[in-house]
Amino acid sequence: MEINYDNKVVLITGASTGIGAEFAKGFAASGAMVVINYLNSKASADHLVQEIQEVGGTAIAIKADVTSSSDVKTLFEAAIEEFGKIDILINNAGALVKRMPFAELQEEVWDQTYNLNVKSVFLCSKEAYPIMKQNGGGSIINITSIAARNGGGPGALHYSSAKGAVLTLTKGMAKEFLPAGIRVNAISPGVINTPFQDKFTPAEIREGFLKGIPMGREGLPAEIVGTALFLASDFASYICGETIEVNGGQLMD
Repeated sequence: MEINYDNKVVLITGASTGIGAEFAKGFAASGAMVVINYLNSKASADHLVQEIQEVGGTAIAIKADVTSSSDVKTLFEAAIEEFGKIDILINNAGALVKRMPFAELQEEVWDQTYNLNVKSVFLCSKEAYPIMKQNGGGSIINITSIAARNGGGPGALHYSSAKGAVLTLTKGMAKEFLPAGIRVNAISPGVINTPFQDKFTPAEIREGFLKGIPMGREGLPAEIVGTALFLASDFASYICGETIEVNGGQLMD
């Protein structure tokens, strides 16, 4: 059996940079038509589309705030208008927003963190459900984090708890969506060398993380892609409600 996504449409939120961009390139290289969602990074999203097209792939970029129900509706409408369906949704959008100790944590930062990491999954999955159901099924992959399992690094309790909510959402959605032929799973990256870490994690904290990683290094965004390609494929047809940890051995079950 070969992983081939010819004639499949994948929509990836927060896909202009980092892991999301690697997802886009990986699925496009496997034959999928890719919808690249972005909010602020238009130049990066357009460059990614060009990069995919230059090697024979198919991709479009659509701006949308995935914490806004109206924007999400517009995003999915535009994707359907372009490609006619959505087979795979990767809820990749997310961020720490700001490192803050719990005692200093502001309500606004808490709300922003939950909106971006949790509400976005709810809104996009809710929009995808009837589309996939009408098409006879599909696959949804939620991106959580090792922080959901270990409480996160310094000043990240709001982020880790939000990603914990994504774990729970994944299991609940898996149960409710399965009768419609939609499998829901999650990927939980560890410390990955992305703009996320560059923005939110000081060098001394990153060095501390490395001490707890048996492989002795941060992961690369491309090293997450194979897990997504697997989970959305027929190779994973009996996997549902599962979270796969990809962390260089930092957390082992």
